[in-house]
Amino acid sequence: MNIKDYLNQYVKIIVDRPLGSKHPKFDFIYSLNYGYIPGTISGDGQEIDAYIIGEFESLFEFEGYVIAIIYRKNDNEEKLVVCKEKDKYTKEQIYALVEFVERFFDSYIEM
Repeated sequence: MNIKDYLNQYVKIIVDRPLGSKHPKFDFIYSLNYGYIPGTISGDGQEIDAYIIGEFESLFEFEGYVIAIIYRKNDNEEKLVVCKEKDKYTKEQIYALVEFVERFFDSYIEM
């Protein structure tokens, strides 16, 4: 499946970095739940990663719609943005929410 095929699809995310957790290698705290779609493969050989927005408690898993794709020009994988509601956030709002990680990359958002 092409990464663009995930847009607007309903997916299940396994959360491996819940809201408030510390990154295992770098010195920052996750201000969102972050996880992956099981059984998929991204550019880094691991499962496709996803930010979960619109949820304000630590989660173990989540189901929602892929509302955006974050392309990183200086990395070998894309990130998905998943939410319960399809049309709740703008590109600018999404970038503000994921900026805590994406500030380290040259990235852009497709919706």
